[in-house]
Amino acid sequence: MQDSQSAFKKEDPLGMDAMSSEEYASQSKLLQEFTNVPSIESAWLFKTNNEDRSRAMFSISQPDLLANKKRKYILHSHIVTHGTMPLECHWSPFPIEMTGVSAVVPSPSGSKLLVVRNGEKGSRTTLQIVNQSHVEKEIHVDQSIHGPLYTDEWFHGISWNHEETFIAYIAEQTPRPKPAFDDAGYRKGGSSEEDCNSWRGQGDWEEDWGETYSRKGRPSLFVLDIASGEVRAARGVPKSISAGQVVWAPPSSSGHQKLLVFVGWLEHNGFQSTARKLGIKYCSNRPCSLYAIHSPFEEEPNADNASDSGSESVPASVATNLTPSISSALFPRFSKDGKLLVFLSSKCAVDSGAHNATDSLHRINWPSDWKADEQLSVTDVVPVVMCPQDGCFPGLYCSAMLSDPWLSDHCTMVLTSAWRSTEVMLSIDVLSGEVTRISPQDSDYSWSTLAISGNNVLSVSSSPIDPPQIRYGRRASTEDHDGRCAWVWDEVTSPLTAASNKVKALLSHHKLSILRIPVPDPSDELSDGGRLQFEAIFVSCEDSSQKPTVLILHGGPHSASVSSYSKSSAFLASLGFNLLIVNYRGTLGYGEEALQSLPGKVGSQDVQDCLAALDHVIEEGLVDASRVAVVGISHGGFLTTHLIGQAPERFAVAAARNPVCNLSLMIGTTDIPDWCYAVACGTEARRLASESPSLDHLRIFHQKSPIAHISKVKAPLLMLLGGADLRVPMSNGLQYARALRERGGEVKTIMFPEDTHEIDIPRSDFESFLNMGVWFKKYLKQI
Repeated sequence: MQDSQSAFKKEDPLGMDAMSSEEYASQSKLLQEFTNVPSIESAWLFKTNNEDRSRAMFSISQPDLLANKKRKYILHSHIVTHGTMPLECHWSPFPIEMTGVSAVVPSPSGSKLLVVRNGEKGSRTTLQIVNQSHVEKEIHVDQSIHGPLYTDEWFHGISWNHEETFIAYIAEQTPRPKPAFDDAGYRKGGSSEEDCNSWRGQGDWEEDWGETYSRKGRPSLFVLDIASGEVRAARGVPKSISAGQVVWAPPSSSGHQKLLVFVGWLEHNGFQSTARKLGIKYCSNRPCSLYAIHSPFEEEPNADNASDSGSESVPASVATNLTPSISSALFPRFSKDGKLLVFLSSKCAVDSGAHNATDSLHRINWPSDWKADEQLSVTDVVPVVMCPQDGCFPGLYCSAMLSDPWLSDHCTMVLTSAWRSTEVMLSIDVLSGEVTRISPQDSDYSWSTLAISGNNVLSVSSSPIDPPQIRYGRRASTEDHDGRCAWVWDEVTSPLTAASNKVKALLSHHKLSILRIPVPDPSDELSDGGRLQFEAIFVSCEDSSQKPTVLILHGGPHSASVSSYSKSSAFLASLGFNLLIVNYRGTLGYGEEALQSLPGKVGSQDVQDCLAALDHVIEEGLVDASRVAVVGISHGGFLTTHLIGQAPERFAVAAARNPVCNLSLMIGTTDIPDWCYAVACGTEARRLASESPSLDHLRIFHQKSPIAHISKVKAPLLMLLGGADLRVPMSNGLQYARALRERGGEVKTIMFPEDTHEIDIPRSDFESFLNMGVWFKKYLKQI
């Protein structure tokens, strides 16, 4: 008798035939090779008693597909220098996995480590103080005090004081109590604890900060006293302010004053006339200021006793705005001698409405005994660059800043910034304003700063297909050709970044180049910066003209594709594709005028720039014009779906990740409705913006959207959507996919229910790029 199990034929997964199943098996094995390569999340560098020896600590991560989360590790190294001799690097034999750890932050001396474990599903948060031999202190913080600590790149701020006795940090404020009910109805003044005879309602809806901050809307300032284990909330911060990026001010000359400086964002932060929290992820255009406040552990003596004794009283704790004259102030950093407070500003983004723009750097001369009623003047250090000369500094574009960015002279800081299509390291003298590029001038690779100790800089360099290589930089005794102090960059041998032999072989014949693309049909109405050439990063195969090409488009639109390592780009290149990565006008890194040339012209200027870049490589004989794919995320998806509609004969296949397909639909569902007005209406956005768009506004949104061109689409489209996306909700992509199918178009849709805009949960990330590789191979082979 036939086995009952074999009587039923096993079906292939939905949407997969036998041929694609074989391709899935082959590509998934290859993609796993890329997934296994760990990433360096952050690093710290510490001095030792031996001036030739430094101690480094690395925080690294690696996707865990089985557990569907990221593994986190700590790895230690000793770096030994011998004058001009090669570096010696001594690594710990194995990394230490940090299970359940949300953040690790070393103390200033490097002798202690704060380990944060945020509680899940309402459980308490654990803070551990670890010394060189054991756990010195463990503090459990109940939900009644605060919720999880913010460990993201925006609100995050965990700061040890200089004496290493207190730690300031940002955490979610305890939620307001929900209404309680029992058999008798509403329990007025009822207990906060639920019991079997009562239940809780929802209460008033509270706004949050949008994409990736779902149910996180009240970031607040807290301080831990390490000795007692007590946690106190900062007093005197208005409820309308969300706090972040806290640092300790240097001690006053009397030694008594303990001040904290933090960034505060107001609820009124966009074009709208009423207060509302708008999405803040990737949006530096939210107004913010630096505030100073006394530590909640600073004693406030009784006023009567203070006046009787004649002693100096500590003022009541009230947050004081330090930067009322400027619309944006971020990343406060005190110089090592405590005399300067330096901060970054995104005032161009705030004032124009562009979600990102060119940054500026400013300083405040910090008094040794600052009083709350003392006004401080803000001095410009690095102004906004409007139209850079060819090859010259294009302005600051910094998405983050090291907690300790200072060299040993107390007045020079090192920042990582976009410079056209590369990421570079800059030294900035905050007294003179002199900006110097310290990463190699002749490199098309991107360089990023990891940590600084004295005049030693730990960094990484990489290309789209070359994993990050750790570098150790030192000031040389010689000068470069411009008369500036030269830097020597030594390669640090590392167990972290080695790709497999298979991956190395597949990518060994690829080449990296950065192409200058002339502006198509420059108009006299454009600014000088808007007429400057833009760029495209070209990763070419051997015999590139005979290989298919993938056009890759970044989101934003005011972001950038820099020439740093990308697992997804390297994977696509390993499949035998050329990569054309376009930094169309509006991209960061080219000066403010070029960036501001795009708002109001989306769907036309950026589309023409992408086609001009493609025309350039075709005319140069670098690619096969008949075998071109296009892919993008967010605004890159907006461009992808525009291109296959406006230029249907140019693209054989396409993929879009959480694309903006219909602005008239997005305006009522996104966490950033002001973005829709900014990109579609340009300089008129602030005047026109409304929570209830008029019919004329909706018509403009539709005209500038890809869905207006859907009847002309011919290319098969892979649609990848995140079900928890608050930025471009999945309804945008679903509407476009359904409309395309209605017209007989070929479309495949994959939904990742728990993913936000980035689609970066490990399994989702893996599956999305696996499907992309298979999809492209299928349709580019047929030509």
